[in-house]
Amino acid sequence: MYQRQVSFTEAISMAFSKYATFSGRASRSEYWWFNLFLFVVQSLVGSSVFIAGINSPAESLSGIVSLALFLPSLAVSVRRLHDIGKGGGWILINCIPLIGTIIYIIWMCKDSEYIDNRFGPVPNVVPA
Repeated sequence: MYQRQVSFTEAISMAFSKYATFSGRASRSEYWWFNLFLFVVQSLVGSSVFIAGINSPAESLSGIVSLALFLPSLAVSVRRLHDIGKGGGWILINCIPLIGTIIYIIWMCKDSEYIDNRFGPVPNVVPA
């Protein structure tokens, strides 16, 4: 058995289908593909605000997009922590300046636990 890598579109679909689901696990590829999607969307929206200027409808759009993407972003991050065997509360390690963020990034880059853990079965498993 091995863990299948999810594609960009699968990761986005999985994150939005589990919009506010904080239980279960998210694979490393699901987490990073979804974060790439967030980066691209926020960059496009930010660029439109920059071009349109302050106090434009684009600025309101930026706030709406940020609010709409906050919960799925938080949920996929918590599920990713579950995948490496950490509780969701560990996301607050980002509140520690620099060191906390470095530790968090290292954890997000870590391999999944290849056994079922207290948070559920291994995600995206394909029988050998």
